[in-house]
Amino acid sequence: MSALSIARMGAEVLRQPAAEVVDLADPGLWDLVDDMIETMFEAGGVGLAAPQVYHARRVVIFFVPAARNQGIEVPLTVMVNPVINPLDDVTEESLEACLSVPGLTGMVPRFANIRYHYQDMAGALIEREAHGFHARVVQHECDHLDGVVYPMRMDDLSTLAFSDVLLAEASARGHELELDEEG
Repeated sequence: MSALSIARMGAEVLRQPAAEVVDLADPGLWDLVDDMIETMFEAGGVGLAAPQVYHARRVVIFFVPAARNQGIEVPLTVMVNPVINPLDDVTEESLEACLSVPGLTGMVPRFANIRYHYQDMAGALIEREAHGFHARVVQHECDHLDGVVYPMRMDDLSTLAFSDVLLAEASARGHELELDEEG
């Protein structure tokens, strides 16, 4: 396993839809997933999509810390060919950051409640519901598979800011602000 280079916003691989994975037995796919896991943890993210490491394939990894998800941890998950469907029209706006947009964060509206399905690495079809931060992470990562980075989802670009500035200002006001690098 080895950490991979992370594509930054503007890279061609982040602007195009990723190809569906057709061969789960491909040893290169397993190596890619192992390297993605190492890369995500080394970079301090909670998710990573294959296009972010210059592989235009529909593969996403993520985990959701309990502290960010109302006490419910979602363990490390590997999704192949994921599909998302909103459960309703309820949206929530929250700060997002991304390993491919280093140093910046912005307010992004997302569906609050989704159902998603994907293949696991053994080929089984898995279906889950997600709410809150869990739903946000899945949507953020799957956007990368469609050539979308979070600033493209922002309604108000005036909320785009440098993460270190927001953290310093929150600290000066005696507030705690959490910014995860989603992926």
